[in-house]
Order: sequence, then structure tokens, then C-alpha cells
Amino acid sequence: MKITASSTALDITAMAMAIHEVANGLPVTMRTKNELGVRIEDGDVVDDHYTGPVLEKVLQTGKKSQETPKTGPYKGMPVLVVPLKEEGEVICAIGVVDITKGIYSDIMHITRRPGEIKPEMSKGEFY
Repeated sequence: MKITASSTALDITAMAMAIHEVANGLPVTMRTKNELGVRIEDGDVVDDHYTGPVLEKVLQTGKKSQETPKTGPYKGMPVLVVPLKEEGEVICAIGVVDITKGIYSDIMHITRRPGEIKPEMSKGEFY
């Protein structure tokens, strides 16, 4: 699979669907720099001419964005959108929608594994 800045929605659907599965079924959006993309929910492509405000922002800035859109089908729901770059140029943007309205993101933050345990702390505070 080769993704370029001009790949179509059809070209990127397989990758977007794989990301949707890895994200445990959370909605996924993806578009390339020069073409509209896909919106996937519940294992189905629900829109194959999709763009959204945060996808557009990430395509322009080339930086990850975690925010809550004020417009579009995911208005009011936290999204995380990242750029995909090739040789420093943004070629597409991929987003995951937290339909739990932040609970999923909070759980992921709370359950992160702690960093390496320092040797002097390995016995715990009760020893």
C-alpha cells in the first residue's frame, strides 16, 4: 500500500479501517492533503468524501491536535488527530474520535504504566 498526498478515499480506506479496529471500534477519520477522505463508524465507511475542521488544521500545521471540535458530526466530542509525513511533508491526517466524551482518554491516562522503578524504591514504603 502506498499513500501519497493525492491518494483517494478508496486508496486509504483499508488503512483507516485497520486503525478503527486497533482503536477498539472508536470512529476514525482520515484524509489526504489533496483529496477528501473517509469517516468510519461501527466497522462501516459512513462517508467517503469526508473532511473535518481538526483534520484540516493538522494538514495545515503538520502538528498533532487533541481538541473538541465546535462544528461537524463530532461536535462536542474529543478527537485526536495526527499527521502522516513523508520526507517532512504532510501527506495525510488521521483522527480518532473519543465518543465516550473524554472517559476513554481519561482511562488511558490513568492506567498508563509507571516509569522504571528506581532501585531504592523497589521495597516499597513499608520496609
